[in-house]
This record gives sequence, C-alpha cells and structure tokens, in this order.
Amino acid sequence: MIPALREVDEVQALYLQFLEALKAGGFRGDISPTYASRTVLSTDNSIYQVLPQAVVYPRDIHDLQLIAKLADREEFHQVVLSPRGGGTGTNGQSLTDGLVVDISRHMNRILEINAEERWARVQAGVVKDQLNAALKPYGLFFAPELSTSNRATIGGMINTDASGQGSCLYGKTRDHVLELSTVLLGGELWQSAPIGDDTLREVSARDDRPGKVHRICDEIARDKAELIAHKFPKLNRCLTGYDLAHIREGGEFNLNSVLCGSEGTLGFIAEAKLNLLPIPKCAALVNLKYDNFQDALRDAKDLMEAGPTSIETVDSKVLQLAMEDIVWHSVSEFFPAEERPVKGINLVEYTADSEEELEQLLAKFTAHVDAMIGQPGKSFGYTIARGHAEVNRIWAMRKRAVGLLGNAQGEKRPIPFVEDTAVPPENLADFIAEFRAVLDDAGLDYGMFGHVDAGVLHVRPAIDMKDPEQAAQIRAITDKVVALTQKYKGLLWGEHGKGVRSEYAPEFFGELYPELQRIKAAFDPRNQLNPGKIATPSRASSLLKIDQVTTRGELDRQIPVQVWDGYSEGVYCNGNGACFNWNPDDAMCPSYKATRERIHSPKGRASLVREWLRLLAARGVDPVETARKFREQSFFVGLPGRIKNSLAKMRGEYDFNHEVNDAMQGCLACKSCSGQCPIKVDVPEFRSKFLELYYSRYLRPLKDYVVGGLEFVMPHLAKVPQLYNWPLKLKPVTWLLERGLGLADSPLLARKSLYKTMAELGVPFASAASLEALGPAQRSRAVIIVQDAFTSYFDAEVVGDLLKLLKQLDFVPLVAPFKANGKPLHVHGFLRQFQRVAENNSAMLNELAASGVPLVGVDPSMTLTYRAEYRKLLGEEAPKVQLVQEWLAGQLEHLEQQRPRLTPARFHLLPHCSEQTNAAASLKDWQRIFEALGLELHTERLGCCGMAGTYGHETAHKETSRTIFQQSWAPRLSGTGADTEKLLASGYSCRCQSKRFAGVSLRHPFQGILAQLQPEG
Repeated sequence: MIPALREVDEVQALYLQFLEALKAGGFRGDISPTYASRTVLSTDNSIYQVLPQAVVYPRDIHDLQLIAKLADREEFHQVVLSPRGGGTGTNGQSLTDGLVVDISRHMNRILEINAEERWARVQAGVVKDQLNAALKPYGLFFAPELSTSNRATIGGMINTDASGQGSCLYGKTRDHVLELSTVLLGGELWQSAPIGDDTLREVSARDDRPGKVHRICDEIARDKAELIAHKFPKLNRCLTGYDLAHIREGGEFNLNSVLCGSEGTLGFIAEAKLNLLPIPKCAALVNLKYDNFQDALRDAKDLMEAGPTSIETVDSKVLQLAMEDIVWHSVSEFFPAEERPVKGINLVEYTADSEEELEQLLAKFTAHVDAMIGQPGKSFGYTIARGHAEVNRIWAMRKRAVGLLGNAQGEKRPIPFVEDTAVPPENLADFIAEFRAVLDDAGLDYGMFGHVDAGVLHVRPAIDMKDPEQAAQIRAITDKVVALTQKYKGLLWGEHGKGVRSEYAPEFFGELYPELQRIKAAFDPRNQLNPGKIATPSRASSLLKIDQVTTRGELDRQIPVQVWDGYSEGVYCNGNGACFNWNPDDAMCPSYKATRERIHSPKGRASLVREWLRLLAARGVDPVETARKFREQSFFVGLPGRIKNSLAKMRGEYDFNHEVNDAMQGCLACKSCSGQCPIKVDVPEFRSKFLELYYSRYLRPLKDYVVGGLEFVMPHLAKVPQLYNWPLKLKPVTWLLERGLGLADSPLLARKSLYKTMAELGVPFASAASLEALGPAQRSRAVIIVQDAFTSYFDAEVVGDLLKLLKQLDFVPLVAPFKANGKPLHVHGFLRQFQRVAENNSAMLNELAASGVPLVGVDPSMTLTYRAEYRKLLGEEAPKVQLVQEWLAGQLEHLEQQRPRLTPARFHLLPHCSEQTNAAASLKDWQRIFEALGLELHTERLGCCGMAGTYGHETAHKETSRTIFQQSWAPRLSGTGADTEKLLASGYSCRCQSKRFAGVSLRHPFQGILAQLQPEG
C-alpha cells in the first residue's frame, strides 16, 4: 500500500491573501492554488522547473486589470506575476515562483477580421493555427511561422517577438503587430500603435505611468541613436527584448517595438491588432540531399541567391528520428531509402501566385542544382513536393524536429540551452563548425535544424541532467557559445526569447543595458512582472543565472533509477507541448481540448506522475516493488485499510494522490499520446500503474469491477440477450445505473448473435481440426478473425458482414473462439488480472497462428492492444494480430480480380483515433483496398469521438464525452450534405457515439464494400 502524500510545498500566506482579494474584487476567471496545477505549470519546454504559488486564469481584460491593480497596492508589492500562453518557451520565460497568469484558457477569441483592409483583432490567448484556420476562407494568413504554431498563442509570440521559417520574406511578429492593448501595473489599459510627434508630446506630458514610459523611451531613442545603431547587429532577428533600434521608424514613435519581445516584464498583452498577408496560391518544396551537414550549411548561401521563399536545414539525427515517428508515413515518398546515406537536408521553398510563375522559378532553380550535382560540397540529389498539401506534410515533419530530438534513446537527451543562436548567414557555416568543435571537445552528441537563410540554427546537445557532472557542463558550454556568437557578430537569442538566459543581456547590450533598466523601471519599478528576465529596474535586483535556477534534472535525480525505468513511458516528457494542439480535428489530446485544463493533458499527467514518484521516493517508497507485492496479496488483506483510508478521503483529508488520481481519471486511454507525442509519452500505460497503486490504498468504485468483468460475462448474457436488454430500456433501471453505478447509456446486446450468423454462412471456429482440414488452395485464402467483446456481442452485425464479405470475395474466413482481450482491465489498472488474461489469450492465439493462417482483428482499439500492451508485457510472445485492412492490403491482386462485381461509389472514412495515431499507415491500406475494388475513398481528418471504450459511458465523463464529440465529429456528420450512407467509421466506439449523440448510424468500411458488391451468378 502506498502512503498518503500530505507534505507538499504550501502556498505562501501573502499569495493566499492576494487570491482572496481577487475573489473579493470580482475576479471572474478561475483560481487554482492546487499542488497539481502548480506542478504542471512549473515547467515549459526548457530545462528548468520552478514551482509557482498559484495559477489564475483571467476571463477578460477586467480580470487582468484587477490583477494588476491589486499588485500595485502596498500590501502586495512583494507579489510576483508572470503571464503564460502556450508554455512552449525554451528558456523558462513563463516560469516563476510567484503567480502564473495563464491567459490561454479563456482569453482566446478572435474578435474581428477585416479582410478588405487585411487585419484581425484577437485576444492574446488565440493560437496561431486557430487564427490562420479562421483566416483561410478569406485567402489570408498571419505570417510568422513557428514549429509550435498549433499551440503557440499570439500573446506568447508577441512577448518573444517570435519568428521562424520564412522570416527572411515575412519578418518577425513585431513586423505584423499594428496595435496592442496592454494592461500596465496599476491596472491601466493602454492602446499602443505608431504615433506622430504631436501625439507623442501629448502622451509624454501626462503625469502617469504611460507618460513616463513614453518620455523615457523617446529620450533613449533620440539620445542614444548612434550607440543603438552601433550595438544592434544588422540581423534578420535583431536584438529583441526592448527593441531600441525600432522605437522610431518612418518618422513615427512605436511603443510596440519595446513591448514585442518583452516577455511579460512590462505588462500583460491582452489584445492585438495584426497585419495579414494573402496566402500564396502555389507552393513547391525542393528537398536537397547532402553527404554531410556542413555541406548543406555552406551550400545554403549559394542557394539563397536564387531567391527562394525560405530554406530550412535538418541534420541526419533529426531525419533518423523522423523515420521512427508517426510522421514518416506522410513524407517517406520524398525521402526514398538509398544506399548513399543522407547526412543533411536543405528544404528550399518557392511560392507564387500562379502555376506558370512557380514552374519558371523551379525550372531556373533545379537547372542550377542539376549543374552542381556531383561537385564537392553540393547536393547529390533531390525530390520535389508540389502543392500546399504535399509541402505542408514536409513542413509538419520539420516542425516535429523540436520534439523528435527529445525522443533520442538513452538518458542523454538533446536539450535546449544554447539552441537559438543567430549570426549573419554568410558566417553560419564557419560559426557552426566551431560550435560543433566545442561540443565535440566536450564529448557530446547533438542534433541540429533551423533556418539557414536567416543564420539561425537550433543546436541541442545531449545531456543527462540527472547527472550533476553532466549538468555542470551547461555553464561552460554556454559561456563558450556566447563568445562564439560575439566573434561572428551574432546573438545568443535568435527567436526563442531570453528568459533565464537574460543573464548575458548586459554582455551583449553593453553601455545600452542601463537604458533597458530605465525602461523596466518606468513600467515596473518594484520588479514584480516576470522578474530576473530581460532587465532589472535597478542595480538592487539581479538577473537570473543559468545555473542558479532549479532544473528538472535536479528534481528527477531524486527518483531512484529502478523507479525511473519502471515508469519510462512518462518521465521523459520534455514539455514540448504538442499535446496542447489547438486543432479539434487532431486526435491528441481530447481531454485537454474539452476541458482546457493543463492537468488533463499528457504533459500535465506526465508532470504529475514525475512529482508523485519524487514524493514517494522522499518517503522511501518504491512503487515498482510496492506494485509487485500488492499483486501477490489477497484482495481481502488490505481491505480494512482501504475502507479506513476511503473514509478519511470522504472527510476531506488531503492527499496528493487524490490530485494525481483526478488527472488520471480524466484520461480517455485513447492512446493518441503514445503515437502522436514526439517523445512517445504513453499516459494509459503509466495511468494503469498509478491506478493499481492508488486502489491499493483506497476503495475502487463498483463500476470499475463491472467494466473490468464485462468481457467475462458477455458470452453468457449473449445467450439470452433479452434478459439483459429489456431492463436497460426501463427508466428506473437506467436511473439506478447512472446514479448508483455511474454508468450511462449502456449499449444493448445484438439481437442476432454472431454464432447464428456463422452457422448460416457455414463459417467454422478456428481450431486445430478445422485448420488441418483446409486444403492448400483454401489455406492460401484463409484468415482467422479474432473476436473482441464489443463487436462480437454489441455489434455482431458488423462481424457477420465481414464474414459475408470475405466469403463473397472468395476468401476462407474462420473465427477464433472468444477469449477476453483484457483491455478494459488494463485501462482500469487491474494489472494482475490483465496479465493472466493476456497470457491465456496469447497461448490460444499463438497456437492458431502456428498454422500459418493470419490472425485479423475487427475493432482497431482492441486489435492494437496486441502490439502495445501485450507486446510490453509478453515481448515476442505477444500474438501477431493484424488490423483487417492491413491484411486485406496484402491481397490486392485478388481484390482487383473482383472489381467487375462492384458498383463504383465514393465514400468518406471517419477513422478511429487509435488508427490515426498508432497505425497511421493502415489508413492508406483502406484507400488501396477501395481503389483495388474500383471504389473511391476519402479519409477525413478528425479528432477523437469522445467514447474511447467505456469512458463515454461513465456518468462522470458523459458531458466531457459529449463536448469532445461536438468539437470534431458532430460538424462532420451534419456538414456533409447529410449523406450518411457514404460515411464509414472503422471504430466501434465511433459508431456507437455517432448513434448516441447525433442519431446517425454509420457503417464499417467493409460494410460499405459489401453494399456495392454484386453476388456471383
């Protein structure tokens, strides 16, 4: 039994008073001082971990003003505030030991789009991709491109003056900011835009904070103009963080040049008016291959002379990690395997407003490349992606580079601490050669990618931060890289902001640093706003130091090695935040999308389990060993203790275990994280381990036993389905199930059993005898259907139609005797029982597989259990069970012979989220199958349906399940012209959910095929 975890870092009294004052003042947003929320927001995508005192989620500008006004009161002068957007910073920009102000949860509305004048007004919490999705119908987009564009907020982009791919053409965020609405300390809302001298004189004459700010900024811009011109490097990236060089431009004064890149140290960006650009009508990407990365860098300068839209570079380490990732199936055609190893790639993009113009640009460029192929230091080959769809697939692979590097094997993982340098592009190759020498001399591996056209390369050395000796290298390497960037007339901070690395600001700004301090003091005289970053208001306070801020590694090293290894599916999360993806049509992560709560995300749950393991270690508890002992105990041994502890829980006794449990209960166990997360964080895996131990201390709800035992009772209930179905139609019974047991909308058993259909079709059970009876010709066309409880008993018609289809297509189907798969047991943490079930089921399936006849599953989620949970438990002893489409895709020649028997038709596939994220290649298999049969299939991109096994049937989750369904599935079902006959869904959960919430009965893909098949003769 695990202990209660009651001793956690408590919130300081001052901050509790501040939170109470917020409530009393009419704060309309959310306030969370829980240890779970604080833990989850103690990290970003950097190496640091700083525990805040609390988190507040303002609902509107009024809430932001209330926060700033209260902080200006004398009794709260020691309160520290730090704004947070997407939390994807690589330098700890949003980390604080004070109060986190998370703007992303509520302040995320697009307020106005003026397509004619090409501008949009948005709240700071709007995500970049969210904005561009809304702009697409107008043919417009917000230009600065980021690898984190699906979760980076506009406020975060403004605060770091972000830029990325294509910046040589499109510039930085600052270049597209027209107006800002900023809440200043004290609560004043200030609207800033470029102003003339007359307006500037009026504002400067004011006796308030805005007046002082304008006076000081104007003085600096005028009096220090010559020094600014000398100090600020002539780079595409400039010297962000109070951009003195652009305070005055075109004869106007622009305060936004100071606010952009200020990282929340001057005020709270609440709203922004943004400049928009027309989307290029045509695009192409030339993918150049090199023998080594240095050649790719040096060649980029020559390639830039051809005038492309952008050039991005990727090294062999990133490329290899991409090959092992879900993203590779979508881009592999552009990087065919060949004997000559690819050690570097340049991605050269061209855009145009007509195909003719694009082809002219491509022809000129490829002629140049063709002439250079074979010469030393040049590319040895290339491929071309044409059209936005193909180009965007490759950019998606490049965007995953940040996360992919974190998935390198071993304890040494590439991390960000010197990964954002910028030098003049002509100096980049020489600079990187010396940079690599520094890392090579330190004996470090590393990965590299970036924007060679802008002279920005992201270099991530691999270090195990749990090792104090390795962690000590952070200082030595950073100091050497700082010297290198100065030698090559560059910057330490290219586009990812300063954060903790602001330590080096005085060194780069030199005599101008005191001017930055004057600006900081004008806005924030007491150093309350994100202190220690960019600049301090006086000499009395200091900037943060890169080796004096707590790192995640310092805390992680408190977890014993055997425990770390035992929870490897969660502890390596590097905070890249891919699970915060805004897009509702993306599978990961449905619980976060529905709740907008960070604790209900893979990153949140991984953060919590790491802290849970650390707290257990502090108590001398090994959860791996505790779980082993628990599995050996009788259920009744710990029952008195579980009853006692559960009563204490009911009395409200605090235990951090409860906070972790709340986060784990919100997980759908859809496995999207295990496939889509670049680090391969697998929440369902460590969730099941946590639940097993949580319920070693506390009583389980009865519903868990019902759900866990479902597979074992279904075969018996199916013999008399009316005895099960009839009570479920009675309101008193459904009320009792929902209120008492916690299960809602329970599905009904199929009226016609699968076994009756098998008898009608003459389909036998697979057994040694039936398999031995097959002749050579039959055996070559035979397949064994592996049953699962959901389709065999609740959706038997689907399995029956599969058997009909296979027989009509001249295959020889057999059905494996039903045995429990065990997935519901695993999902709910019954790991001892799951092991027994998995071993028993595997023994039977392996015996059948020994015949050489392939095993095929029907439901994607249940089938993929064999290659995930079974494989993790049993290794090579796990049975090889294919998805039905994977097997059929190997029978294309046979299927093509059946084509004349099918009536052509067009269908749309609504895939199961597990297929999309854990068997992505199988979606192409469906298309190949339909094409072979003369049918057309378009695979829709959409998110989770919200059912996920029994999750959606649990009363506590019903409304969240509905919300998830409404986000992606509901619009697709109602927006297709309502021709639901042409919509196909491969997942049982998806079909069930569509019927439940939309009243739409969807067919399985092979039912769609069956409907078009004309019987022989």
